[in-house]
Amino acid sequence: MTLSDLNTLEKSLLKEELTKCCGAHVWVEKMMAIFPVSSKDALLNEARNVWYDCNEDDWKEAFTHHPKIGDMKSLKEKFTTTSKWAEGEQASVKQTSTEVLEALAEGNKLYEDKFGYIFIVCATGKSAEEMLVLLKARLPNDPHEEIKIAMEEQNKITQLRLQKLLSS
Repeated sequence: MTLSDLNTLEKSLLKEELTKCCGAHVWVEKMMAIFPVSSKDALLNEARNVWYDCNEDDWKEAFTHHPKIGDMKSLKEKFTTTSKWAEGEQASVKQTSTEVLEALAEGNKLYEDKFGYIFIVCATGKSAEEMLVLLKARLPNDPHEEIKIAMEEQNKITQLRLQKLLSS
């Protein structure tokens, strides 16, 4: 899709496409108000600014639109609208050992129990082992510190997905 295509989408389709990039409804609604945009850079800058204007509840809502790292079954069943992107982002997980997948599942549970939301990491270009190391490193964080890290990871994901949207 080109920027011109995105700029001329009818509102319902624009909302659908933006939701694939970030699932926070406040972010989507605010983003819809900026169209038409003049350039890809303007789109990415506005997306970042709007994201930073969101609050913790918005961030947590966005997190619910992601499968858990390593949970390929959930990715295929629940996240059908973004499964191609998420599957590509987590491609290395398919090629990892059962031990690493089990450790990711255990770490995901510990993380979710502690913080109340799933572990969010920009998985693009990272191996399953790298994501496991990051998960373990972030588990000791205090909730205030961790939500900021998770928010930044979601911003990275959103930025990548907007770029993918414009190249699809």
